[in-house]
Amino acid sequence: MSRMKTLTLACAAAALAVSSMSAQARDFRLGLITPAQHLWSTEAEAFAQTLNERSGGEHSVSVFPAQQLGNEAQMVQQLQTGALDMAFLTIAEISNRIPDFGALYAPYLVDDVNHAARLLRSDAAGELLDLMPEGVGFVGVGYGMVGMRQVLSRSPIESADDLHGQRLRITPFEPIRDFYTATGAAPAPMPLLEVYDALANGQVDAIDMDFDSILILKFYEQANNLLISNHMMFPMVGVVSGRVWRELSEADRELIDTAMAEHLENVLSGFEEMDAAQEEEIRALDINIVEADAEFFSEAIAEWESIWAPKAPMLDTLRAEADRLRDE
Repeated sequence: MSRMKTLTLACAAAALAVSSMSAQARDFRLGLITPAQHLWSTEAEAFAQTLNERSGGEHSVSVFPAQQLGNEAQMVQQLQTGALDMAFLTIAEISNRIPDFGALYAPYLVDDVNHAARLLRSDAAGELLDLMPEGVGFVGVGYGMVGMRQVLSRSPIESADDLHGQRLRITPFEPIRDFYTATGAAPAPMPLLEVYDALANGQVDAIDMDFDSILILKFYEQANNLLISNHMMFPMVGVVSGRVWRELSEADRELIDTAMAEHLENVLSGFEEMDAAQEEEIRALDINIVEADAEFFSEAIAEWESIWAPKAPMLDTLRAEADRLRDE
């Protein structure tokens, strides 16, 4: 069964929570890296409200966006010790610790945002969440995402050769680093909130980014060339610290699991709904646009596969499921 819960389960869990309050009220802390106006952050706040309401005011969640609690590596450490209760994390730090998660970043595994959302709702993706308690000490509740990855650059990229030597900002994790290294670019890990200035002062030549962040953070003001490639999905996972989870009653576990899963689903469906309009808005900007497909990156894809197929056995399972969903 998929980790995403149905509305029926949500109602049942809410009724159970109201009738079976745990003995200890808690103010949970939830961290994430996105700015307050980002959909991940707004849904985290909405989750906090839902949990408070369904617990009859017993539980609350304080949300800390924009890396207020540190970067993701630091938040992972806090989750492992129980100093942080919950987080919405990119798969970056998870894949650095559980290589099978790197399979979700296989180039052209999915076609678009809708295909990505369907795969993340699947039982195959759910199997990855089952690796988290032993692999990183978290309970994985479910997935969110942002839009597909594109390349925004200060100078035009009209062929894969144009990436050679480009200092290109990435989220700091191995699958995306290996992909861009294979293109001949120089991947440069960098926090999201530093990217605008880095483009402005020439610290980076290009960025790996989704439509949503390009628009919200106005990166196009500093780089007016866009390669629309849709070359990778970019998942997020909602997690609870394993140490914290063990302290919770069964009723509270069900309440948190169900409420968080609903808001993660809102993230998935939100990006499904926004993607086409965001692409239209991007195309209306005064920027140079080039489009790319798998053939554009064929050599880099082959090199990426040679590295990650042995490291991430779940890649075959996810690819088979993606193909099945593509044919539906």
